Amino acid sequence: MNIDSLIPENIKHLKPYVAGRTIAEVMEVYRPTRISKLASNENRMGFSPVAAHAIAEASKYIQDYPDPVSQKLRKKLSGLHAVDEEDIMITAGSESMISVICRTFFKAGENAVTADATFVGFYVQAGVRGVKVKKIPITKNYKFDVDGIIGAAKEGAKLVYIANPNNPTGTYLSKADYIRLIDGVPENVLIIADEAYFEYAGEIEDYPKAMEYRRDNVIILRTFSKAYGLAGLRVGYGIAHPDLITQMTKTRLTFEPTTLAQAAAFAALDDSEFIKKSVERVVKGREQLYRFFDEHDVQYVKSISNSVLMICDDDASAVKFTQSMLEQGVILRRTQAFGLPNCIRITIGTEEDMQHFEQSYLNITEEIYS
Repeated sequence: MNIDSLIPENIKHLKPYVAGRTIAEVMEVYRPTRISKLASNENRMGFSPVAAHAIAEASKYIQDYPDPVSQKLRKKLSGLHAVDEEDIMITAGSESMISVICRTFFKAGENAVTADATFVGFYVQAGVRGVKVKKIPITKNYKFDVDGIIGAAKEGAKLVYIANPNNPTGTYLSKADYIRLIDGVPENVLIIADEAYFEYAGEIEDYPKAMEYRRDNVIILRTFSKAYGLAGLRVGYGIAHPDLITQMTKTRLTFEPTTLAQAAAFAALDDSEFIKKSVERVVKGREQLYRFFDEHDVQYVKSISNSVLMICDDDASAVKFTQSMLEQGVILRRTQAFGLPNCIRITIGTEEDMQHFEQSYLNITEEIYS
């Protein structure tokens, strides 16, 4: 059998998303005395004990298929966001929502616009559909080129993808820029406003909460994988015009998220104290890391998400630093897949995690830069 003949050209040339190294993998290879996983922007504080109790209760019913429309969770989210239940779709993580959007609205050969240093998952999901993705270079201060995106959107694009706050840079569109973007993009062009890191940006006065600027062509994405700490269960959702939701319902997988995921997300929404402590830890950790970097003349990008982007002198330095830290038990994420090969994304972890990072940095710095 000629397997190659079965594979569409766009899949042959597609670069798959490569996740960060796992704790088990690093332990097996390097055997460090401690591991701090600061690569995948997970919540290093764990997850809500309220959600843990809900998971235990829901586990009594895993012989049954999950609710195909996540009715309880949709109802709760509709109350939280003051929108109709028909405006909400629940999926197995917000990346699954991106996949649904691409399956629903794109034909092969159509055009999308985004930045050249943003969430890789969008590149992959658009590529699966054979979409031509135009990546607008970010500015020298690692922010979106709003005028460039608007201009490209007017040249035959069907969709614009914006992560706000952005991943991996942690930068964001201001209120003025966000309004300029959604007003400047033609109304027949869809806009994805991916707010995976929304909770960490909530106290920033100039951060535009997309729910306060709804448009019929804007699909807002949220996730339970970051601040809520439910990455291992995969729960996300989209909020959009009900006519868009109706069409996307035709292409989503029927039974997602799982019963345990729905129960955990439903319960986690009630534990505001856990979210508050998680966000406070990240804000404090960011400031501590800034001070450490300033003391050691390290270049970085200030962030409003749960990670900080470290800028190395060149690609080779980024490779060597990441590997050396890995040998110390600190897992970091090089950002070459995001279009930033000389940078490293550092998730803000617990106090102990960040102390481990700092000590490991000091242990290897002389070796790298001597």
